[in-house]
Amino acid sequence: MHEDICFADATELARRIRARELSPVEVVQAHLERIDAINPKLNAIVTLAGDALDQAHAAEQALTKNAQVGPLHGVPFTCKDSLDVTGVRTTHGSKLFEHHVAERDAVAIARLKQAGAIFLGKTNTPEFTLWWETDNRVFGRTNNPWNPDMIAGGSSGGEAAALATGLTPLGVGSDVGGSLRMPAHYCGVVGFKPTHGRVPLTGLFPEVLLRMMHVGPLARTVRDAALALRLMCGPDGADPWCVPVDLPELPEGSERPLRLRVGWLADGTFAPVDPEVRTVVEKAANSLAQSGCDVEHVQLSILRETEADAIPGIVGTPESSYYFERYTRGWEFELSPIMGRRLAGPWPTMREYTRHMADWDALNKGMMEYFRTYDLLLCPTLPTPAYPHGQREITVDGWTIKARHKIKTVVPWNLTGSPALSLPYGMSTSGLPIGVQLVGRHFDETTVLRAALALEESSEIRGLRPPLA
Repeated sequence: MHEDICFADATELARRIRARELSPVEVVQAHLERIDAINPKLNAIVTLAGDALDQAHAAEQALTKNAQVGPLHGVPFTCKDSLDVTGVRTTHGSKLFEHHVAERDAVAIARLKQAGAIFLGKTNTPEFTLWWETDNRVFGRTNNPWNPDMIAGGSSGGEAAALATGLTPLGVGSDVGGSLRMPAHYCGVVGFKPTHGRVPLTGLFPEVLLRMMHVGPLARTVRDAALALRLMCGPDGADPWCVPVDLPELPEGSERPLRLRVGWLADGTFAPVDPEVRTVVEKAANSLAQSGCDVEHVQLSILRETEADAIPGIVGTPESSYYFERYTRGWEFELSPIMGRRLAGPWPTMREYTRHMADWDALNKGMMEYFRTYDLLLCPTLPTPAYPHGQREITVDGWTIKARHKIKTVVPWNLTGSPALSLPYGMSTSGLPIGVQLVGRHFDETTVLRAALALEESSEIRGLRPPLA
């Protein structure tokens, strides 16, 4: 099934298309055939673009005319079903929008198209993107490509599963509490949440928790994530959160020596953490040290002193209830049980709300202080590998915790707005991928990418394909 095409990364596909070694039609057709064969096992891609082959033919004609082309000319891509794409069904994972067709492109999507990329289709997401398992009443559940009994994560779970199995070379998702990095960790791909304000949110649904919301790329390689991010960055004149700052530089490749100061932590602050995850993070720390970094084990007491994982719920319940009322009033019966409970409350007291907002401020100040000393933080993406579908509690190193508490490793960086990247670095004894997470200073994605490229080179599962592929 054209595996040489479908498992090439976007950067390589673009090079081969420009060199006339491959045609855009050949590349798009190969991915469509693979989707037809593999997607029924995953339920990752939920809507295909009807004009993908037409766009591929147009891209081929541009090449025959020697027209000037963009950096992703002829390369297909997909996006989470919460981002608008003109003329394409966009359900947001909800029965309330089951037949909704978008009338515009989200800015991130439009910019990839302007770079020559060909939109291939939409990937599955939980209802309104606000859950960590990709399942909804419109399309059903997405399976993990390494073990279909396990979750793919959320809320960009369809995107991560599609990438891991070669259904798409590049993806776009969103992240309000780990939604790019969680599925990247569970499915063994790269998920990059940029600095808050880097990529416009225009055309993303829902417009809620915008202080924590990010749009970013998912990819199979760090260099693809870097390229896609650079193409999506910059103000659009419509998103008030978007900041006019210089675009991140794209590292040419892995550097040695790196000469960065890196703090790392694997447990303690984030406890409990699975011992296999702890081991993988420690291996990554050792690898960065061998690459020339000054690596130091840190504690980061500010993470223990603030209830970061509780803040999205405290802030999000009243904000979400107010925002969604315009869509759900009279149609509550169409909501999933999980979403119905979330929107019903209970609301926090003013004292609870104020205390958690103070925690949010303290976390921001604490991390600003940390980054005066260190260039990066290395930590687990999540405390465990993927676990079975539908579990509300998980066992971690002998402890039983509510599944929602796993977000304590990802949500702090939504609250601080820091760039954070997850890349696959190890494998559990049960055959599930384990990611590590790099967190950087505001608008210093370049340093995050430099370290990620170095780690990617030493990853023991680099290029490994899941069984469902």
